[in-house]
Amino acid sequence: MTPSQITMPDAPVLVAGHKRAILISLDGEVQELDAGAAAKIVAGKQIIVCHGAVTVRRLGVTSAKAPETLIDVLQLFAFVRPAAFCLPTPGGVSLALGLNIGPSLEDQAMGILATARALLAELTQPQYPDREATARLAMTMAQAGWPWGTSVLAALGVPQKSTGALGGLDVWLRLPEWEERPPEPAVAEHPVNPDETRLRLQALLDPTAELRPQQSNYAAGIASGFSPRDDTDAPNIVLAEAGTGIGKTLGYIAPASLWTERNQGAIWFSTYTKNLQRQIDQELSRLYPDPTEKARKAVIRKGRENYLCLLNFEEAVARNRASGNTITLALLARWAGYSRDGDMVGGDYPAWLENLGEGTRLGGLTDRRGECIYFACAHYRKCFIERAVRRARKADIVVANHALVMTQAVARARDLEEGTERADLPTHYVFDEGHHVFDAADSAFSACLSGQETAELRRWIRGPEGRRARRGRGLEKRVGDLVAGDGEAEYALNQATLAAAKLPGEGWLARVAGEGSPTGPAEKFLHAVHNLVRARNPDDGSFYGLEAANTEPPEDLIDAAALLGDTLLSLAKPLGDLAKALHEKLNDDAAQLDAATRGRIDAVARSLRKRIEFGLTPWRDMLSDLGATTPDAFVDWFSVQRRAGRDTDIGFHRHWIDPTQPFTTAVLDQCHGAVITSATLRDRSPDADDDWASAEVRTGALHLVKPPVRLAIPSPFDYAAQTRVLVVTDVRGGSSDQLAAAYRELFKAAGGGALGLFTSIARLRAVHERIASPLDEMGLPLYAQHVDAMDTGTLVDIFRAETDACLLGTDAVRDGVDVPGRSLRLIVYDRVPWPRPDLLHRARKKAFGSRAYDDMITRLRLKQAFGRLLRRATDRGMFVMLDSRMPSRLATAFPEGLTIERVGLAEAIAETATFSAVGS
Repeated sequence: MTPSQITMPDAPVLVAGHKRAILISLDGEVQELDAGAAAKIVAGKQIIVCHGAVTVRRLGVTSAKAPETLIDVLQLFAFVRPAAFCLPTPGGVSLALGLNIGPSLEDQAMGILATARALLAELTQPQYPDREATARLAMTMAQAGWPWGTSVLAALGVPQKSTGALGGLDVWLRLPEWEERPPEPAVAEHPVNPDETRLRLQALLDPTAELRPQQSNYAAGIASGFSPRDDTDAPNIVLAEAGTGIGKTLGYIAPASLWTERNQGAIWFSTYTKNLQRQIDQELSRLYPDPTEKARKAVIRKGRENYLCLLNFEEAVARNRASGNTITLALLARWAGYSRDGDMVGGDYPAWLENLGEGTRLGGLTDRRGECIYFACAHYRKCFIERAVRRARKADIVVANHALVMTQAVARARDLEEGTERADLPTHYVFDEGHHVFDAADSAFSACLSGQETAELRRWIRGPEGRRARRGRGLEKRVGDLVAGDGEAEYALNQATLAAAKLPGEGWLARVAGEGSPTGPAEKFLHAVHNLVRARNPDDGSFYGLEAANTEPPEDLIDAAALLGDTLLSLAKPLGDLAKALHEKLNDDAAQLDAATRGRIDAVARSLRKRIEFGLTPWRDMLSDLGATTPDAFVDWFSVQRRAGRDTDIGFHRHWIDPTQPFTTAVLDQCHGAVITSATLRDRSPDADDDWASAEVRTGALHLVKPPVRLAIPSPFDYAAQTRVLVVTDVRGGSSDQLAAAYRELFKAAGGGALGLFTSIARLRAVHERIASPLDEMGLPLYAQHVDAMDTGTLVDIFRAETDACLLGTDAVRDGVDVPGRSLRLIVYDRVPWPRPDLLHRARKKAFGSRAYDDMITRLRLKQAFGRLLRRATDRGMFVMLDSRMPSRLATAFPEGLTIERVGLAEAIAETATFSAVGS
């Protein structure tokens, strides 16, 4: 071991704005450059940066990935502090180390230098954990050309030398194993009363804090949702609208925690967005201040496709010599060794990591393809997914999402029909972001017979095929050993493999939509669909997707549908026979099967039934109805999906007109109680007497036998004093120049802290292109969804942290985003967010009330957007609509007592400047 020392790579530091850049040498010499000159330097020599992809985009470099000359300090952070949070900006990574830097480009460049030195200094500390494994991986990365490698090894005091075959990438060897535990006893059903709920809430709050009456009333009011039901199919449902500022998260944690303690069961909190999952997780620290206790009693639960699959990762490491992704895989190995739960989508995985290195996309390392081989996997006992499932079974509170809750409820109903006993689903739920239940159910209970879906099914059954065969495991590899010696099961497996060959194969899209000739029943059906959609949409140059109704389909399409239906039947039968054979094996060989093998057989059988129930069966139903009458509960249509003007998929779709109907049947009717809550459950229509009617329609409560309890707690904020709503009357929305000028001047008037919302990605990009440089000159950082090389959650985190930043986004940043304080003091909307007039919306509009349905959806969207403005009692904010056509009947989207002012742009700018200056 040699003495540790701090040595920096021999390279200057560069920070780029939208028009200029700052270059600082290691000895502190500062040089200011224009973007063009900086771009030439980046292309020609090694430069230390923070987030290379963002840097090169700002400099106008159009390469698909950051140049190899960039030395990214974020990679060093990810290595030294794996699974730790930081914002991927110079200020964010500095702040994570306790270093506060100024906002100027010069300050940021100096901050990058200080950050790099501080990170290397951490490695010199003798108490730095697991130094031997860290050094081994650093050697591997250094040999792969990692520019930080020499500096890291010097800081660790380790001479560079050759590593073994895997060189520390084999993180699966260092992960702990989970253990099976006995089943939990049956859950009791003792109710929670309002008075004790108030006391629990007070205990969760700071002892010196004054109890807010609205929050206390909310917690007490929803207590009835935590009671046992008295009749079958008559759950205790509470619809609770809690205005912004109530503190509803702690409000429902209070009664939920009482229920779990009293009944020894789990409460599931369900959300629509990852942002809210993270917020709930933070609030649960008040209930469980001890991290060890919290890890045991509170679990974030997601679908399998969110977690790192260790077998996929091992295979990626094995292919590494050919792919040359050593650095990216090594950083991922560092993260996996320290991750809380292996969650790569919204967990402690740094989403920006994928945009830093060799350009590798890591999504394929999760179990997105349903190929899990369960106990046959060498990593089964260390699997992140299996660990999360088992932790959720023992937890008191599980934080999940609407989609997972709905799919698991459907699976449970199927198990009950088949006589399978399962008691691992909750009896009580809290659906936060309840205004999204309709949308979540729409996705969960719909069916899509498309080229991508059917090609994926073929690959799931047959495995990778063709010259470009990629990683994958076909059905024979997953179940062959389980059915060996069982003639009927082996025959079923063989027949399913043969039948799957009739589904779309490699290159299907070019044959179906291009000049090729489609092969097989599925491709011929998709070809007929493509022709029909094109014929009914004469604008072949459309940038966006195309649709066509299924009315009066031509004979060739009906004939193709019949042939495809027969093909799907020939596939469904052997898959069903195989699932049945596996199920019988559980009974016939019960005495010989160990617990792990039983679990694997059960999981594979469930996977087979899921493919039949959620894929093949609804597809066959859709095809059989084609040319006849679509059932009244559904709407069917054809589509050609497009991206950037190119066809990407072709499909036949079926959606419930009212998706809350199956949601109510599968979820609400089966539970004992549920609280469905949001700040925007109700639509205050000027034409309706009962403003709860829309809430019941959108949540499924309309279908309940027992009427729900209704609870409305108004916001404590004084909106008339703290906010303004302006409608600008003289900006022509069709002009990108006028729209951009309005955004630019309004953002300047507010001094930043501005959120620009758009109903079109194309308009967002056009505005960003025009205003980025002017705002940069004003010292106002601009970030944009669909432009910056960062996920939406990271963009919002940066926006929240930087008081004077500006952010452009679409509906993903309109809903469920919590940005308190002066970081958000202005919202500008480009147009009234009317629903997209597609075929699905047309059917629902007819069913739910014509224009009133459009107005309801639009008011709820405006209500959600406006609700972002005030998150604390001291917040102030402006809401500006740039669409002069906004009708007065939408005004009830905003709180009572607010007057909507219609003004010209100049007046809106002046008022924004005046209003924003107060409290600055």
